[in-house]
Amino acid sequence: MSDTCLFPTPDHNHTVCISAAIKHAEAHCKENGARLTAQRKRVLEIVWENHRPIGAYEILDRLAAFGSRPAPMTVYRALDFLQSQGLIHRIASLNAFIGCGHPGNDHCAQFLICRECKSVAEIADPGMQAAMVQSAAASGFHLHKPLVELEGICAHCHEVNSQ
Repeated sequence: MSDTCLFPTPDHNHTVCISAAIKHAEAHCKENGARLTAQRKRVLEIVWENHRPIGAYEILDRLAAFGSRPAPMTVYRALDFLQSQGLIHRIASLNAFIGCGHPGNDHCAQFLICRECKSVAEIADPGMQAAMVQSAAASGFHLHKPLVELEGICAHCHEVNSQ
């Protein structure tokens, strides 16, 4: 994904982000022999509808708006699949999911969580990743997939609050 989806302005059109995410997911799954079913694709679209993390039960509610309500396990399986393919991330502190801003790249995700508008931006700072790996290694610890969640205020909210 491009940085155009990093803390979007309030008038941001999410359609561009959704379209890019779906296009990438389709290509990625085809290339890797993974099956992006209609249900998985719809869950991915819902996750990308805005830049705020969304919980599994919120996804269930959104799916129910388009027909019958699927079983919770159906949504959890779709989320597990999307995570395993590197297309979404789980924000542990919020118990919610967000689209991956750097799909297809094995990376250490760092999340900037705005406490005002609840948007989340993903960055992949190699320097931060290297520092975490070095610190862990110095303690004899081997990191698997380090994730960092940083809470603060995005530039848009900061500007509004300082007026």
